[in-house]
Amino acid sequence: MESTALLIAASLNAGTVLAIASLGLLINEKAGIVNLGAEGMMLCAALAGFATVVHTGSTVAGFAAGMAAGALLAAIFGVLVIWLNTNQYATGLALSLFGAGFSAFAGTSYVQHKLPEQVVFAIPVVADIPFFGAALFRHHPTVYASVALALGLVWFLYRSRAGLVLRSVGESPESAHALGY
Repeated sequence: MESTALLIAASLNAGTVLAIASLGLLINEKAGIVNLGAEGMMLCAALAGFATVVHTGSTVAGFAAGMAAGALLAAIFGVLVIWLNTNQYATGLALSLFGAGFSAFAGTSYVQHKLPEQVVFAIPVVADIPFFGAALFRHHPTVYASVALALGLVWFLYRSRAGLVLRSVGESPESAHALGY
């Protein structure tokens, strides 16, 4: 029973990064943009975050560096696809290949490095519940933030006017343009 709880906990921890990236990709898809370069962006962001934590010891600075690297590559993708009208499939694949190659090249100097010891997070009362405590209530706050982000994105897309506009732009850009969006 304990191994099942640990499997659930490990799945939640490992899936958080993919969940956050998929939320961004969902917004792209709803807006009518296909981003095949997400893997390359994630690799470069992971390298930037890891290198920052190794050099500074601060996980907050590592998060910030990872977000900045991902945002920079997303901005490059946006400039190429939206303003320069490059093919979004080819641009995404090129960005994915760039990210894989760059992170493999630049990451070789960080192969033997370890992160500093991290603080153990647990929600005080419910973390002691026999099965559910270990499975659901001993995670980094980012895990819970990703769940909140997913619920917030669902509300935004299907319950707000801006979400309706975003979905309409992705479904029929001509009709949305005719309405002034």
